[in-house]
Amino acid sequence: MSLMNDTGFAAAVWHGAGDIRIECRPRVPLKPGEVRLKVSLCGICGSDVHEFRDGPHAIPVATPHAVSGEIAPLVIGHEFAGEIIEAAADVDLAPGTRVAVEPEYRCDRCAACRRGEYNLCVAMGFAGLMGSGGMAEEAVLPSYMLHPLPDTVTDRQAAVLEPAAVALHALRRGRVRAGDTVAVAGAGPIGLLIAQLARIAGARRVIVSDVSDARLAMARSLGATDTVNAASGDLATVANGVDVAFEAVGTQATLDAAIASVRKGGRVVFVGLCSGRVSIDGFDLVNREVEIIPSVGYRDVYPDLIGMIAGGLFDPSRIVTREIALASAVTEGFARLATPGQDVKILINPSPKGARS
Repeated sequence: MSLMNDTGFAAAVWHGAGDIRIECRPRVPLKPGEVRLKVSLCGICGSDVHEFRDGPHAIPVATPHAVSGEIAPLVIGHEFAGEIIEAAADVDLAPGTRVAVEPEYRCDRCAACRRGEYNLCVAMGFAGLMGSGGMAEEAVLPSYMLHPLPDTVTDRQAAVLEPAAVALHALRRGRVRAGDTVAVAGAGPIGLLIAQLARIAGARRVIVSDVSDARLAMARSLGATDTVNAASGDLATVANGVDVAFEAVGTQATLDAAIASVRKGGRVVFVGLCSGRVSIDGFDLVNREVEIIPSVGYRDVYPDLIGMIAGGLFDPSRIVTREIALASAVTEGFARLATPGQDVKILINPSPKGARS
Protein backbone atom coordinates (compact mmCIF):
# COMPACT_ATOMS: atom_id res chain seq x y z
CA MET A 1 0.00 0.00 0.00
CA SER A 2 1.28 3.47 -0.89
CA LEU A 3 2.12 5.88 1.90
CA MET A 4 2.19 8.82 -0.50
CA ASN A 5 0.20 11.88 0.53
CA ASP A 6 0.40 15.65 0.13
CA THR A 7 3.48 15.89 2.33
CA GLY A 8 5.25 12.54 2.08
CA PHE A 9 5.94 9.32 0.20
CA ALA A 10 6.84 5.69 0.88
CA ALA A 11 10.50 4.68 0.91
CA ALA A 12 12.85 1.89 1.99
CA VAL A 13 14.99 3.55 4.64
CA TRP A 14 18.27 2.12 5.97
CA HIS A 15 18.55 2.56 9.75
CA GLY A 16 21.26 -0.02 10.41
CA ALA A 17 22.40 -3.57 9.68
CA GLY A 18 19.32 -5.77 9.31
CA ASP A 19 17.10 -2.73 9.74
CA ILE A 20 15.52 -1.41 6.54
CA ARG A 21 12.06 0.00 7.09
CA ILE A 22 9.28 0.91 4.68
CA GLU A 23 8.17 4.26 6.03
CA CYS A 24 6.81 7.64 5.03
CA ARG A 25 9.45 10.25 4.25
CA PRO A 26 8.67 13.98 4.19
CA ARG A 27 8.59 15.73 0.82
CA VAL A 28 11.18 18.53 0.81
CA PRO A 29 11.28 21.64 -1.41
CA LEU A 30 13.71 21.58 -4.33
CA LYS A 31 17.01 23.44 -4.20
CA PRO A 32 18.55 25.06 -7.30
CA GLY A 33 19.72 22.43 -9.77
CA GLU A 34 17.46 19.69 -8.39
CA VAL A 35 14.59 17.63 -9.77
CA ARG A 36 11.91 15.47 -8.24
CA LEU A 37 11.26 12.08 -9.85
CA LYS A 38 8.44 9.64 -9.68
CA VAL A 39 10.46 6.43 -9.47
CA SER A 40 9.45 3.71 -11.91
CA LEU A 41 11.74 0.85 -10.84
CA CYS A 42 14.76 0.43 -8.57
CA GLY A 43 17.18 -2.50 -8.51
CA ILE A 44 18.73 -4.07 -5.43
CA CYS A 45 22.53 -4.03 -5.80
CA GLY A 46 25.00 -6.31 -4.09
CA SER A 47 26.28 -3.21 -2.26
CA ASP A 48 22.76 -2.67 -0.89
CA VAL A 49 22.67 -6.27 0.32
CA HIS A 50 26.02 -5.81 2.10
CA GLU A 51 24.66 -2.70 3.83
CA PHE A 52 21.58 -4.67 4.89
CA ARG A 53 23.52 -7.70 6.06
CA ASP A 54 26.41 -6.15 7.98
CA GLY A 55 26.68 -2.44 7.21
CA PRO A 56 27.50 0.34 7.37
CA HIS A 57 30.20 0.11 4.73
CA ALA A 58 29.56 3.19 2.60
CA ILE A 59 26.52 4.74 4.28
CA PRO A 60 27.54 7.75 6.42
CA VAL A 61 26.51 7.33 10.05
CA ALA A 62 28.77 9.79 11.89
CA THR A 63 29.67 12.55 9.41
CA PRO A 64 27.41 13.81 6.60
CA HIS A 65 28.61 13.12 3.07
CA ALA A 66 30.51 16.06 1.58
CA VAL A 67 28.19 16.49 -1.42
CA SER A 68 24.82 15.10 -0.33
CA GLY A 69 25.05 16.54 3.16
CA GLU A 70 23.14 13.49 4.40
CA ILE A 71 23.61 10.98 7.15
CA ALA A 72 21.71 7.79 8.05
CA PRO A 73 18.87 7.00 8.21
CA LEU A 74 18.53 7.49 4.46
CA VAL A 75 16.65 6.06 1.48
CA ILE A 76 18.63 3.20 -0.03
CA GLY A 77 18.82 2.24 -3.72
CA HIS A 78 21.06 3.59 -6.48
CA GLU A 79 19.90 1.58 -9.53
CA PHE A 80 16.79 3.39 -10.68
CA ALA A 81 14.89 5.33 -13.29
CA GLY A 82 11.81 7.48 -13.29
CA GLU A 83 9.83 10.40 -14.64
CA ILE A 84 10.38 14.05 -13.75
CA ILE A 85 7.44 15.49 -11.84
CA GLU A 86 9.05 18.77 -10.76
CA ALA A 87 12.20 20.69 -11.64
CA ALA A 88 13.90 23.71 -10.08
CA ALA A 89 13.64 26.93 -12.08
CA ASP A 90 17.25 26.70 -13.28
CA VAL A 91 16.90 23.12 -14.63
CA ASP A 92 16.29 22.68 -18.35
CA LEU A 93 14.32 19.44 -18.07
CA ALA A 94 10.55 19.36 -18.35
CA PRO A 95 8.11 17.47 -16.15
CA GLY A 96 7.00 14.29 -17.87
CA THR A 97 10.49 13.49 -19.17
CA ARG A 98 11.51 9.88 -18.54
CA VAL A 99 15.07 9.61 -17.31
CA ALA A 100 17.74 7.14 -16.27
CA VAL A 101 19.72 8.06 -13.16
CA GLU A 102 23.53 8.06 -13.13
CA PRO A 103 23.77 8.27 -9.34
CA GLU A 104 27.39 9.33 -8.80
CA TYR A 105 27.90 12.49 -6.76
CA ARG A 106 30.60 14.90 -7.90
CA CYS A 107 31.97 18.12 -6.47
CA ASP A 108 33.04 19.67 -9.83
CA ARG A 109 35.96 21.35 -8.05
CA CYS A 110 38.62 18.73 -7.32
CA ALA A 111 41.43 17.79 -9.74
CA ALA A 112 39.69 14.59 -10.82
CA CYS A 113 36.46 16.41 -11.66
CA ARG A 114 38.39 19.08 -13.58
CA ARG A 115 40.04 16.29 -15.61
CA GLY A 116 36.58 14.91 -16.41
CA GLU A 117 37.21 11.82 -14.24
CA TYR A 118 34.22 12.49 -12.03
CA ASN A 119 34.03 8.87 -10.87
CA LEU A 120 37.29 9.58 -9.01
CA CYS A 121 36.00 12.74 -7.31
CA VAL A 122 37.47 13.27 -3.83
CA ALA A 123 33.87 13.27 -2.58
CA MET A 124 32.82 10.30 -4.73
CA GLY A 125 29.64 8.64 -3.62
CA PHE A 126 26.26 7.44 -4.81
CA ALA A 127 22.70 8.57 -4.26
CA GLY A 128 21.17 5.62 -2.46
CA LEU A 129 24.28 4.94 -0.41
CA MET A 130 25.89 8.26 0.59
CA GLY A 131 22.63 10.17 0.18
CA SER A 132 18.98 9.33 -0.30
CA GLY A 133 18.25 7.32 -3.43
CA GLY A 134 15.52 5.67 -5.40
CA MET A 135 13.97 2.76 -3.51
CA ALA A 136 10.93 4.94 -2.99
CA GLU A 137 7.89 6.40 -4.66
CA GLU A 138 9.82 9.65 -5.20
CA ALA A 139 13.41 10.87 -5.25
CA VAL A 140 15.09 14.29 -5.29
CA LEU A 141 18.37 14.46 -7.20
CA PRO A 142 20.81 16.90 -8.78
CA SER A 143 19.92 17.31 -12.44
CA TYR A 144 23.44 16.35 -13.63
CA MET A 145 22.58 12.76 -12.73
CA LEU A 146 19.76 12.50 -15.26
CA HIS A 147 19.75 11.15 -18.81
CA PRO A 148 16.54 11.54 -20.87
CA LEU A 149 15.26 8.29 -22.34
CA PRO A 150 13.76 7.60 -25.75
CA ASP A 151 10.50 5.66 -25.87
CA THR A 152 12.42 2.66 -27.23
CA VAL A 153 14.09 2.16 -23.83
CA THR A 154 11.76 0.56 -21.28
CA ASP A 155 11.63 1.34 -17.57
CA ARG A 156 12.96 -2.13 -16.82
CA GLN A 157 15.96 -1.62 -19.11
CA ALA A 158 16.58 1.83 -17.65
CA ALA A 159 16.58 0.46 -14.10
CA VAL A 160 19.47 -1.86 -14.99
CA LEU A 161 21.55 0.86 -16.69
CA GLU A 162 23.58 1.49 -13.53
CA PRO A 163 25.13 -2.00 -13.25
CA ALA A 164 25.49 -2.02 -17.05
CA ALA A 165 27.48 1.21 -16.72
CA VAL A 166 29.79 -0.48 -14.20
CA ALA A 167 30.27 -3.32 -16.69
CA LEU A 168 30.94 -1.10 -19.71
CA HIS A 169 33.40 1.09 -17.80
CA ALA A 170 35.25 -2.06 -16.69
CA LEU A 171 35.29 -3.35 -20.27
CA ARG A 172 36.81 -0.08 -21.45
CA ARG A 173 39.35 -0.12 -18.63
CA GLY A 174 40.34 -3.59 -19.81
CA ARG A 175 40.69 -2.40 -23.42
CA VAL A 176 38.69 -5.33 -24.77
CA ARG A 177 38.84 -5.48 -28.57
CA ALA A 178 37.22 -7.55 -31.29
CA GLY A 179 38.87 -10.97 -31.43
CA ASP A 180 40.00 -10.96 -27.78
CA THR A 181 39.47 -13.85 -25.39
CA VAL A 182 37.91 -12.95 -22.05
CA ALA A 183 37.41 -14.66 -18.69
CA VAL A 184 34.91 -13.51 -16.05
CA ALA A 185 35.22 -14.72 -12.46
CA GLY A 186 31.76 -14.37 -10.98
CA ALA A 187 28.32 -14.55 -12.63
CA GLY A 188 26.52 -12.00 -10.52
CA PRO A 189 24.83 -9.04 -12.23
CA ILE A 190 28.10 -7.27 -13.07
CA GLY A 191 29.84 -10.42 -14.30
CA LEU A 192 26.88 -11.37 -16.47
CA LEU A 193 26.68 -7.90 -17.99
CA ILE A 194 30.44 -7.90 -18.63
CA ALA A 195 30.08 -11.22 -20.45
CA GLN A 196 27.18 -9.91 -22.52
CA LEU A 197 28.96 -6.66 -23.42
CA ALA A 198 32.23 -8.46 -24.19
CA ARG A 199 30.46 -10.54 -26.82
CA ILE A 200 28.83 -7.42 -28.25
CA ALA A 201 32.30 -5.84 -28.39
CA GLY A 202 33.49 -8.76 -30.54
CA ALA A 203 35.23 -11.03 -28.05
CA ARG A 204 35.51 -14.39 -29.79
CA ARG A 205 35.56 -16.39 -26.57
CA VAL A 206 34.07 -15.55 -23.16
CA ILE A 207 34.57 -17.97 -20.27
CA VAL A 208 32.50 -17.40 -17.11
CA SER A 209 33.00 -19.10 -13.74
CA ASP A 210 30.66 -19.24 -10.74
CA VAL A 211 29.42 -21.75 -8.17
CA SER A 212 25.78 -21.48 -9.29
CA ASP A 213 24.66 -23.64 -12.21
CA ALA A 214 21.61 -21.40 -12.67
CA ARG A 215 23.77 -18.31 -13.09
CA LEU A 216 26.10 -20.16 -15.43
CA ALA A 217 23.09 -21.12 -17.54
CA MET A 218 22.15 -17.44 -17.70
CA ALA A 219 25.73 -16.61 -18.73
CA ARG A 220 25.45 -19.01 -21.66
CA SER A 221 22.13 -17.46 -22.68
CA LEU A 222 23.83 -14.05 -22.72
CA GLY A 223 26.63 -15.18 -25.01
CA ALA A 224 29.28 -16.90 -22.87
CA THR A 225 31.03 -19.52 -24.99
CA ASP A 226 32.25 -21.56 -22.00
CA THR A 227 31.27 -21.85 -18.34
CA VAL A 228 33.03 -23.38 -15.35
CA ASN A 229 31.50 -24.31 -12.01
CA ALA A 230 34.22 -23.12 -9.64
CA ALA A 231 33.16 -25.66 -7.01
CA SER A 232 34.43 -28.49 -9.19
CA GLY A 233 36.39 -26.94 -12.06
CA ASP A 234 39.28 -24.55 -12.65
CA LEU A 235 38.82 -21.31 -14.60
CA ALA A 236 42.52 -21.07 -15.49
CA THR A 237 42.56 -24.55 -17.04
CA VAL A 238 39.55 -23.84 -19.23
CA ALA A 239 40.62 -20.29 -20.08
CA ASN A 240 44.15 -21.38 -20.97
CA GLY A 241 45.59 -17.87 -21.17
CA VAL A 242 42.97 -15.28 -22.12
CA ASP A 243 43.72 -11.70 -23.13
CA VAL A 244 41.62 -10.07 -20.41
CA ALA A 245 40.10 -11.41 -17.18
CA PHE A 246 37.54 -9.68 -14.98
CA GLU A 247 37.24 -10.28 -11.24
CA ALA A 248 33.59 -9.52 -10.43
CA VAL A 249 33.07 -10.88 -6.91
CA GLY A 250 35.61 -9.30 -4.58
CA THR A 251 37.25 -12.33 -2.94
CA GLN A 252 40.78 -13.68 -2.77
CA ALA A 253 39.75 -16.89 -4.53
CA THR A 254 38.17 -15.15 -7.53
CA LEU A 255 41.07 -12.71 -7.85
CA ASP A 256 43.51 -15.64 -7.83
CA ALA A 257 41.43 -17.38 -10.50
CA ALA A 258 41.29 -14.29 -12.69
CA ILE A 259 45.06 -13.71 -12.48
CA ALA A 260 45.82 -17.36 -13.20
CA SER A 261 43.53 -17.33 -16.25
CA VAL A 262 45.36 -14.64 -18.28
CA ARG A 263 48.24 -15.09 -20.71
CA LYS A 264 51.63 -13.44 -20.38
CA GLY A 265 51.10 -9.74 -21.00
CA GLY A 266 47.40 -10.13 -20.18
CA ARG A 267 45.19 -7.78 -18.21
CA VAL A 268 43.12 -8.38 -15.07
CA VAL A 269 40.36 -5.89 -14.32
CA PHE A 270 39.47 -5.81 -10.63
CA VAL A 271 35.79 -4.83 -10.36
CA GLY A 272 34.55 -6.66 -7.26
CA LEU A 273 34.46 -4.75 -3.98
CA CYS A 274 36.56 -6.51 -1.35
CA SER A 275 35.72 -6.12 2.32
CA GLY A 276 39.40 -6.27 3.28
CA ARG A 277 42.90 -6.82 1.98
CA VAL A 278 43.86 -9.28 -0.75
CA SER A 279 47.31 -10.57 -1.64
CA ILE A 280 48.97 -11.09 -5.00
CA ASP A 281 52.05 -12.96 -6.15
CA GLY A 282 54.29 -10.07 -7.20
CA PHE A 283 56.92 -12.43 -8.66
CA ASP A 284 54.33 -13.99 -10.94
CA LEU A 285 52.91 -10.64 -12.06
CA VAL A 286 56.34 -9.22 -12.89
CA ASN A 287 57.54 -12.30 -14.73
CA ARG A 288 54.38 -12.53 -16.81
CA GLU A 289 53.90 -8.74 -17.16
CA VAL A 290 50.30 -9.08 -16.04
CA GLU A 291 48.48 -5.78 -15.56
CA ILE A 292 46.13 -5.31 -12.60
CA ILE A 293 43.57 -2.63 -13.49
CA PRO A 294 41.10 -1.47 -10.83
CA SER A 295 37.74 -0.19 -12.06
CA VAL A 296 35.31 1.85 -9.99
CA GLY A 297 31.92 3.18 -10.96
CA TYR A 298 31.71 4.70 -14.44
CA ARG A 299 32.02 7.88 -16.41
CA ASP A 300 30.73 8.98 -19.81
CA VAL A 301 29.04 5.66 -20.60
CA TYR A 302 25.31 6.29 -20.11
CA PRO A 303 24.69 7.95 -23.50
CA ASP A 304 26.39 5.05 -25.30
CA LEU A 305 24.45 2.45 -23.33
CA ILE A 306 21.14 4.22 -23.97
CA GLY A 307 21.97 4.30 -27.68
CA MET A 308 22.85 0.61 -27.70
CA ILE A 309 19.58 -0.31 -25.99
CA ALA A 310 17.48 1.99 -28.19
CA GLY A 311 19.11 0.45 -31.27
CA GLY A 312 18.32 -3.10 -30.13
CA LEU A 313 21.98 -4.05 -29.72
CA PHE A 314 21.90 -4.60 -25.96
CA ASP A 315 19.26 -5.52 -23.38
CA PRO A 316 20.53 -5.35 -19.78
CA SER A 317 17.11 -6.32 -18.43
CA ARG A 318 17.78 -9.93 -19.41
CA ILE A 319 19.47 -10.38 -16.02
CA VAL A 320 16.27 -9.44 -14.12
CA THR A 321 14.78 -12.45 -12.37
CA ARG A 322 12.07 -10.89 -10.19
CA GLU A 323 10.01 -7.70 -9.82
CA ILE A 324 8.33 -7.01 -6.48
CA ALA A 325 6.39 -4.27 -4.72
CA LEU A 326 8.08 -1.77 -2.43
CA ALA A 327 6.18 -3.16 0.55
CA SER A 328 7.94 -6.52 0.01
CA ALA A 329 11.44 -5.06 -0.48
CA VAL A 330 12.89 -6.50 2.73
CA THR A 331 11.28 -9.94 2.88
CA GLU A 332 11.18 -10.74 -0.85
CA GLY A 333 14.16 -8.65 -1.93
CA PHE A 334 17.00 -8.11 0.52
CA ALA A 335 16.42 -11.29 2.49
CA ARG A 336 16.32 -13.42 -0.68
CA LEU A 337 19.52 -11.91 -2.08
CA ALA A 338 21.32 -12.17 1.26
CA THR A 339 20.98 -15.95 0.94
CA PRO A 340 22.45 -17.59 -2.19
CA GLY A 341 19.68 -18.73 -4.49
CA GLN A 342 18.27 -18.49 -8.01
CA ASP A 343 17.76 -14.73 -8.16
CA VAL A 344 20.21 -12.49 -9.98
CA LYS A 345 18.61 -9.04 -10.17
CA ILE A 346 15.48 -8.07 -8.25
CA LEU A 347 13.67 -4.86 -9.12
CA ILE A 348 11.50 -2.90 -6.70
CA ASN A 349 8.34 -1.40 -8.21
CA PRO A 350 6.99 1.38 -5.96
CA SER A 351 3.89 1.79 -8.16
CA PRO A 352 3.01 -1.66 -9.58
CA LYS A 353 0.55 -0.21 -12.11
CA GLY A 354 2.98 2.42 -13.35
CA ALA A 355 6.01 0.58 -14.74
CA ARG A 356 6.52 -0.47 -18.34
CA SER A 357 7.68 -4.05 -18.91
